[in-house]
Amino acid sequence: MGSLQTKPAIVPIQSTGPAGAHGSVAAWLDGLLAGLASGVAAPWYAGDIRRRLQHVPFEAVLAAIERSRPNPGAGVEISLHKQWIAANAATSPLLHAAWFSLGVLLAREGNPAQAAIAYANALALRPDMHCAAVNLGLLQEALGQPEQALATWQAAEQPEAARLALEIQQGRLLERLGRLEEAESILRRVLTTDAAQADVIHHWVHIRQKMCLWPAAPPDVPGVTPEDLVRGCSPLGLLALTDDVDLQRDGAAAWVTRKTRPAPRRLAPSRPYGHARTRIGYLSSDFGNHAMSYLVTELFERHDRGRFEVFGYCAGHDDGTPLRRRVLAAFDQCRLIRTLPDEQAAQLIRDDEIDVLVDLNGITDGSRLGVLRWRPAPIQVTYLGFVGPVPLPELDSMLCDGVVVPPEHAVAYQPTPLPIGRVFQANDGKRTRGFRLSRAEAGLPVDRFVFCCFSGHYKITEPMFAAWTSILRQVDRSVLWLLADNPYSQRNLLAAADRAGIAGERLIFSERADPDLYLSRLGVADLFLDTFPYNAGTVASDAIRMGLPLVTLCGRSYASRMATSLLLAIGASAGVATSLARYVETAVRLAREPADHARFKALFGQRAWRRTIGDTGRFIRDFEATLVSLVHHDGAVPADWGTADGPGDSPM
Repeated sequence: MGSLQTKPAIVPIQSTGPAGAHGSVAAWLDGLLAGLASGVAAPWYAGDIRRRLQHVPFEAVLAAIERSRPNPGAGVEISLHKQWIAANAATSPLLHAAWFSLGVLLAREGNPAQAAIAYANALALRPDMHCAAVNLGLLQEALGQPEQALATWQAAEQPEAARLALEIQQGRLLERLGRLEEAESILRRVLTTDAAQADVIHHWVHIRQKMCLWPAAPPDVPGVTPEDLVRGCSPLGLLALTDDVDLQRDGAAAWVTRKTRPAPRRLAPSRPYGHARTRIGYLSSDFGNHAMSYLVTELFERHDRGRFEVFGYCAGHDDGTPLRRRVLAAFDQCRLIRTLPDEQAAQLIRDDEIDVLVDLNGITDGSRLGVLRWRPAPIQVTYLGFVGPVPLPELDSMLCDGVVVPPEHAVAYQPTPLPIGRVFQANDGKRTRGFRLSRAEAGLPVDRFVFCCFSGHYKITEPMFAAWTSILRQVDRSVLWLLADNPYSQRNLLAAADRAGIAGERLIFSERADPDLYLSRLGVADLFLDTFPYNAGTVASDAIRMGLPLVTLCGRSYASRMATSLLLAIGASAGVATSLARYVETAVRLAREPADHARFKALFGQRAWRRTIGDTGRFIRDFEATLVSLVHHDGAVPADWGTADGPGDSPM
């Protein structure tokens, strides 16, 4: 027997020829990779290696790396790429491919700045290299260089199909930057060129909603009907377009099919684990300065620790706010999963043996539906983050109440609706109530009746704004106080008011405010006008908390019945309309008749709040009882899941 070789030898490369050359190159590359991994290929070999690499096609390098995986590791692969590039910088027609491949490796290893340089080199050599342009722009965006990303995508030389793909990226980034008009224009151009773009429709219609550019689904796009646009709208956008639950469900199902894939296996057992304390896990990207956290934090804090162990799975970034610190401190165990792939995050939940996993995102930005698809918990429910159908097969139920989803509507929903008590919405009794604010300090006229709505402008539809202008025409010396959401919607709303004969000064826009000022503003208005078909949720309960009367229009969908649930809870059914005409009539009467307004406002006192929506203790008991029932029934929803008294369906 020969002596034991402790380090792999580098096989010398043979001269290439028509026969047998491929095998000799492959063997030498295999040895080189092994040597680089073990340290045999020391710096004094560099000149020899470079000379030899000049005779090696890049395809052979990639093949050798593939054969060696999972060894020798990314560091060695990166080193070999750099050496091959140095050896072939002046000769190889595949140099652009090598730079691109190096960029992929560097990005995978968490070195985005160097990866961007590699992609830029690839693009300099091949200006029409689509994948390099896409990746470079995405990295520049991730590095906080959005203008450079836009410039990269605009300058790339691309054939038509690839150019459209880069324009889609530009539209997405422009939307994220709040440059909605540019985003709308570029995505319209894409749709006009190629109407079969589901993701483009998804973004374009929602951008138009944000801009109050009506109709949101216009009839003038070649090859796409308004019905196509509505069906292709984002799930969130659909909530603000229609109260047709079937349409919302089908749109959400199409989105789930496009954006997620079933996991290859189920991680959790089919039944809860039987721990002495039931383990609840909350999954969300919104643990921070977000409406969700303003509602649910006290729920986390006040769970009965004698019966429940509470885990948090945080999929969002750290915004550094006191609220985020409070949320994370409320959990017995908190796991940060933002950077984890879906399978790893799901395995972490499985290892924690969670009995009931509560998804707080649904189909919203930052959601981790891919985690849920692995079935990391025996029972999985969705709650509050998305107030519409979430047709993911791995979800067992949707927590709600019997007003937002009456029993007769339940069949239209996926997953199965399950009521959690008197009202669907958690609330935080520890929030402050702002401070005393005068009309003058709020920038309001002191002698006018002030209607207000502080919801996001994507919720404002053309019919609802027409109703608001009708109310203003019928109530002299009244103003409408709105959020200054974005300059495009503000301009369009002022134009729509002008067309309706309403002077621009009767619309007052205020910038976003910190939580205390925001709540204080609600205390100086006279009447909150709700949106339809996507009602105010958190803002509606905040208005009630601050004693601000509210008028809503009740429809067929969860999103269009939220304010109805809140008003019925405090005994203010007079504020619920079931037709647009009745909505206008109610608002006008309350504004014109001070005695009616005073009687209605009296229903919104602090006592009513504390005994109903603000009774956090009662809500938590009801919520916990629902989870216990799910555990006892292995996640099944009882057939007689409850009834609730509420107004009839909207005829709209």
